[in-house]
Amino acid sequence: MAATRILALDPGTKRIGVALSDELGWTAQPLETFERKSLNVDIAHINELVRRHEVREIVIGMPIQLNGRMGPAAQSVQQFLEALQAAVEVPVVAWDERLTTKAAEQMLIEADVSRKKRKGVVDRVAAALLLKSYLEHLSSAPLSGDHRTSDDA
Repeated sequence: MAATRILALDPGTKRIGVALSDELGWTAQPLETFERKSLNVDIAHINELVRRHEVREIVIGMPIQLNGRMGPAAQSVQQFLEALQAAVEVPVVAWDERLTTKAAEQMLIEADVSRKKRKGVVDRVAAALLLKSYLEHLSSAPLSGDHRTSDDA
């Protein structure tokens, strides 16, 4: 069976939130949050997710500053993206994730999720919001196939 899903990653310094699209690329669902261990262990786990869920593309949240600049967090994610791209057999695309974590936190607060439970869920919900934004872009973009952030060009 051909790989059909898109995996989204919201990498933080301690955890990585993961979301997964459906086979048609219409919906984004939170999948998991995993604790970061080392670059090799993290990439091996992501590779396993790619295999297990028949992923055709990985979207990674790029924490671009509100002024559009790449600060230290974005530079760290860029290094992770480059290492991941070298280790997986599917394309890895950077996607502007400004405010997704704040939006996820606000959604969980409005849903009356306790602070303790939010801590474990917010990263994967942020990954789902990131993926939802990416899927919406794909569905509205011309069929040129170019859907990268300007920093990828």
